[in-house]
Amino acid sequence: MNTWDKRFGDEEYVYGTEPNVFLESIQPTLPRHGNSLSIAEGEGRNAVFLAEQGLTVEAWDYAQNGLDKVDKLARDRGVQIQTRLVDLADATWESDKWDEVVCIFGHFPSETRKKTLQGIRKSVKPGGYFVSEVYSEYQIPYQSGGPKEVDFLYTPEELLTEFKGWRMVHFFMGEVTRNEGNLHKGLSHVIQCVFQKK
Repeated sequence: MNTWDKRFGDEEYVYGTEPNVFLESIQPTLPRHGNSLSIAEGEGRNAVFLAEQGLTVEAWDYAQNGLDKVDKLARDRGVQIQTRLVDLADATWESDKWDEVVCIFGHFPSETRKKTLQGIRKSVKPGGYFVSEVYSEYQIPYQSGGPKEVDFLYTPEELLTEFKGWRMVHFFMGEVTRNEGNLHKGLSHVIQCVFQKK
């Protein structure tokens, strides 16, 4: 059993059941139809929100206990979500498959992160979107959540480089306050982005 299976093993939703504030604020400005993929989805709060907006949603996570809670939350909220147990280090990305890919606080070692960002770039359809809020490399001193190893944190340069040539709809790096369950609490240092594939 991996660390995330253990973390998601209790009935409590450790990050809560409400969507990420940034995703909730930006999603109404994006299309409300099409196929959406939420990676490193955890327990379902963001995937369920996307389904409630009218999108057809698939959720990937590394922890089966998390995906079981995705299914439960979807049933409780009256939406359908397809779930897949996926290790992003070994993920297969199809070309031009998704209208939107969402990554909310999905943190991985730098090698997996690079492969994942390249996979997202490949798999978003022309005209589709990549939407993300993640902790920046400056997060560690904040003590409000996230990895404690800088290798798992994002820099603006890697995102801007990987999505060079895409239309930048939104880009922000700085401080925000997050209160998402018991594990994301307080002032945080994040990067937010919305890129549209040409």
